[in-house]
Amino acid sequence: MKTIFDAKTVTELVNRINSLQATSKAQWGKMDAYQMLKHCTLSEEMFLGKKLYKRLFIGKLFGGMALKSILKNESPIKKNQPTHPEMKVTGKGNFENERIKWIELLQAYATFSNPKFLHPFFGKMTTEQIGNYVYKHTDHHLRQFGH
Repeated sequence: MKTIFDAKTVTELVNRINSLQATSKAQWGKMDAYQMLKHCTLSEEMFLGKKLYKRLFIGKLFGGMALKSILKNESPIKKNQPTHPEMKVTGKGNFENERIKWIELLQAYATFSNPKFLHPFFGKMTTEQIGNYVYKHTDHHLRQFGH
């Protein structure tokens, strides 16, 4: 399974991100291109330990099972999955600045160290699970915009 900790995978993702346009249309979901970029930078900041989000009660009940289901094979994440309320993005912003920020955050996984990471829905995740999930989440949103 692909992981964000592989340099070739990061290069592939960066190339896909660079092919996005501010006018790219979503094939599903409610976000526009800027909102998707911002959502993804919030996610990377969380995994990299720059932001913390409140643990969701429903995650305590079902998070572990959901994570196993997502990571059990190389299939993409299903469309229209729920989003943590604090990671729902509305409004407008600078597309290009957000793209640059997302790329820099993905490249920061080269020096990743967050051994006590606790996902607000999935709970405790190993470094391997984080690597696989971050790739799948990034791929999911790039597919959402046809990239």
